[in-house]
Amino acid sequence: MTGDDGHGTRRAERLVAAGFAVCVVAALALALVYRRGGQPQLEGALLAVALGGLGFGLVTWARRVLPHDEEFEDRETLPTTADERRQVHDTVEGDEVIARRPLLVRMLGAAVGALGVAALFPIRSLGPHPGTTLERTPWERGRRLVNAEGHPVRAAEIPLDGLVTVFPEGHVGSSDGQAVLIRVGRGLLEPVPARQDWAPEGLIAFSKVCTHAGCPVGLYQADVHQLLCPCHQSAFDVLRAAQPVFGPAARPLPQLPLNIDAEGFLTAGGDFSEPVGPAWWARR
Repeated sequence: MTGDDGHGTRRAERLVAAGFAVCVVAALALALVYRRGGQPQLEGALLAVALGGLGFGLVTWARRVLPHDEEFEDRETLPTTADERRQVHDTVEGDEVIARRPLLVRMLGAAVGALGVAALFPIRSLGPHPGTTLERTPWERGRRLVNAEGHPVRAAEIPLDGLVTVFPEGHVGSSDGQAVLIRVGRGLLEPVPARQDWAPEGLIAFSKVCTHAGCPVGLYQADVHQLLCPCHQSAFDVLRAAQPVFGPAARPLPQLPLNIDAEGFLTAGGDFSEPVGPAWWARR
């Protein structure tokens, strides 16, 4: 290696180290900004600088530091003793590692480690695993249905083809507990076998959260007995367990089992038949 080659290699090594140092500083700054509340534009700029510094260092190392030429020198076979061969074997097979350019290796480790630290903050902010909480709502057996004002709903107060938005008692405004209550003519319903007693006196309730994109299903077309979602025009057949009959929704609205207590108030027979909301919640 000539003097010029050695100087060029040392300069390239300094550039590699500088690129990794920029990555470390930018990644730690990114973690600090995120920890203090975050600022999307600044976070994006710091992430770009960190990844750019890491990429610059790796590319420079590969192109200007690592050797690319293969050189061969003919030599005569040198005699070795058994003791010398054993020493070479012990050196190669032993635990000692001969590292080249340890500074660059350490700087690379620091850069990757700093990026890992920065990544921990958004991962941590995702919070605990929801478990089965998405599959449960405030509805439970015996809980009364109340209207938007919090007043219990009597079965006799719901007219034929009437629609009322109801909530679990004590949970008015619940996003996952909201439901639509409808009265249809006797003998029109076609319940699934396991839900024969879920709709007393023609009163039937379904989740108000559309199974397509989570919009509120608040429109009822009484002449065809269909619940309508105004967001993407999904339609659900009330007489057939709210099966979708039009639009992008592919899953029926979850049904709420109903009972009528001794005072004539409507109560829930349990939670909804299925998890509420868009169908992709149920994917694993």
